[in-house]
Amino acid sequence: MSEQTSAKTPVDFWFDPLCPWAWMTSRWVLEVEKVRDIEVRWHIMSLAVLNEPKLDELPEEYREMLATTAWQPVRVVTAAWQKHGDDILGPLYTALGNRIHNDGLGPTKEAIAGALEEVGLPADLIDYADQEDFEFDAELRASHKEGIDKVGQDVGTPVIAVPGADGGQIAFFGPVVTPAPKGEEAAKLWDGTLLVASVEGFYELKRTRTKGPDFSNL
Repeated sequence: MSEQTSAKTPVDFWFDPLCPWAWMTSRWVLEVEKVRDIEVRWHIMSLAVLNEPKLDELPEEYREMLATTAWQPVRVVTAAWQKHGDDILGPLYTALGNRIHNDGLGPTKEAIAGALEEVGLPADLIDYADQEDFEFDAELRASHKEGIDKVGQDVGTPVIAVPGADGGQIAFFGPVVTPAPKGEEAAKLWDGTLLVASVEGFYELKRTRTKGPDFSNL
C-alpha cells in the first residue's frame, strides 16, 4: 500500500466484488468516513480462492459459479490494481458494485465493461476476465492471504481490520448488516466495532440472518 498522507485512522477492507454482503459493509464504511476520522484502504480477496479447499462439499450450482463467473470481476479488478495502482480500487469497486448489486446486472461482462468506462480505465482490461492462466494470479492470492491470515480461515468476505486492544489492528469478518446504515447509525456501528475490538480475546457475536441484502438506500 502507499504511505499514509494524513493522520486519519487507517481501516483495511478486503472485498470480492461478487459478494452482496461485502458490498453492504463497504457502503457502511464509506459512510463512516463522513462522520469519523478514518481512511479506508481497499484490498482484494476472492470467494473462488477461499472455497478452493472445499469445492466438493458445496452445492453444485454454487460450485459452478465459483469455477466460472466468480473469477471474472476479481481478475479484472486485480489487473486494474496492478496496472493502475492502489487508488483505482475504491472507485472501480464502487462502479462495479453499483452495477452488479444495485442495478441487478450481476457479474456480467456488461457490468464490468461499464464500470471500466465509468472510472476511465482501458476497455481491454476486460480481457483478463477469462484469462485462465491469469497474469496476476500470484498478486491476487497474496492479497487474499494477507486478509485471511489476519482473521482466520472460518470466514467469508468482507474482512475488515480496525484498531485493536494492543495499539495494532484486529480483523473481523463483517460486520454483516442490511441495509447499510447511514449518518449517526453508521457512526454508532463503527463505535461499537471499535469497542469490541478493544476487548482482548473478543471473537464474535452472531445471529441467524432473516433477510437478504437490501440495496434500497444505496
